[in-house]
This record gives sequence, structure tokens and C-alpha cells, in this order.
Amino acid sequence: MQRSYSHSGYPYDNACIESFHSLIKREWLNRFSIINYKHAYRLVFEYIETFYNTVRIHSHCDYMSPNEFEELYERVMVAPAA
Repeated sequence: MQRSYSHSGYPYDNACIESFHSLIKREWLNRFSIINYKHAYRLVFEYIETFYNTVRIHSHCDYMSPNEFEELYERVMVAPAA
């Protein structure tokens, strides 16, 4: 991890997490009436574990889900060099 020393109002340090927050709200959380912290925690966990990492495609993973990308990486690393 690298500490950021940028000045306030400089949004580029937070761009990735801000994008994720926008995404999770738009794709998942806005569908529910959140009752309390525990309910919100369960919804976020469910979204990440059952959809975001397993089904949803990501451009930085060559338009595969992170799980598919990791499986491909493992197959390539285990395959003998030709």
C-alpha cells in the first residue's frame, strides 16, 4: 500500500473505490430497504461474493469475471512450458 499525499479536492486517488461504491449502489443496494447495519453488511457481502467476483465481467480482467480470470491464470501457470 502506498500512502497518498495529494491535496484535498484531488479525486484521482479515490477513483477506483468511488467507482465501486457507485456501482454497488446502482446494481444492488438501491433494490432494498436497508433496516440496519447488519442487514447492509449482509447485502454488501452477498453482492461481492455471489455476483461481483463470480459473475460480473471486468474490463481489467479481459472481460471475464475475477474468478474466471484467476482460474485461467492458474491453468496457465500449471501448464508445462512448451
